[in-house]
Amino acid sequence: MLATIGCHETFATKRTLGEIGLAAKDVIIDPSEYDLDTVVADIEVIRKYNPQRHEMEQLTAIVYDNPETNICVGYKDITDDEFWIRGHMPGMPLMPGVMMCESAAQLSSYFVQRHDLLGSEMVGFGGLEDVRFRDMVVPGDRFVVMSKLLKARRGAMIVARFQGFVRDTLVVGGKIKGIPIPIDLVRGNS
Repeated sequence: MLATIGCHETFATKRTLGEIGLAAKDVIIDPSEYDLDTVVADIEVIRKYNPQRHEMEQLTAIVYDNPETNICVGYKDITDDEFWIRGHMPGMPLMPGVMMCESAAQLSSYFVQRHDLLGSEMVGFGGLEDVRFRDMVVPGDRFVVMSKLLKARRGAMIVARFQGFVRDTLVVGGKIKGIPIPIDLVRGNS
């Protein structure tokens, strides 16, 4: 079964890894374990845990959230109204790699905040490692992003592995680090 958005097919929801050309050791979660049509957290729920708003919201929905395996899956529907369309690139709109990483960061932040794993009011970017961009994301695509928490040191840092897919194609992957943000200092209430 394939979920669809617009005229583009999206990542298979009920296919085997062999059918999409990846070995089990290479993918965070087998696509047969989640369903893109079963939303477990919509944008309103995501907003309870993530502070990004307006053009900086890079998640549309969460479709899988498992604190036992530390895996979370969500997606961003890429529309013709994305703020980067006009300038990246004129006449050939491509989702910037930094926005793909932002989607992964927001997914990881959602998971960590939802399950209070860092003990912080807000999670901020702490770094990226081994990031590889492998293919394009364009308007009309559903960018499926998945994250597996590898390490969580409460009050200090989280490390997660992430992957992003469009249809059956791995378009980005790497590791992301998150750190607690001291909200009082940011707001000037020190």
